[in-house]
Amino acid sequence: MAAVTQYATGRRKCAVARAWVTGTAGEITVNEQPLEKAFPRLTLRQIIQLPLEMAGATGKYSIKATVYGGGPTGQAGALRHAIARALVAMSPAARTPLKKEGLLTRDSRVKERKKYGQKGARKRFQYSKR
Repeated sequence: MAAVTQYATGRRKCAVARAWVTGTAGEITVNEQPLEKAFPRLTLRQIIQLPLEMAGATGKYSIKATVYGGGPTGQAGALRHAIARALVAMSPAARTPLKKEGLLTRDSRVKERKKYGQKGARKRFQYSKR
């Protein structure tokens, strides 16, 4: 019998992650690389593995993911979102702890645009009184 695979998409900032979660014990592969090579920083790996820990599914699933756009932090957040959504599709019982941690909610914070007549999004040009 073939293992059941669930697909989910996650987004954060400008990054988009697509994750396939399979019901076989295995490793996390990101862009056809092991997790440790794709995300060398420990904090980013912890962000990615948080949904598995909250659902009590560490080591139970094999995850294959593709991530593009944005930077490392945005990609890690997008992958976390995708994994959380796929875990809920795999086992609906995981929804409660993941929802409680806020892992199923899309983080809508994006970079604010630069405005004309200003140096940046909020910063003004230096004011000269005289």
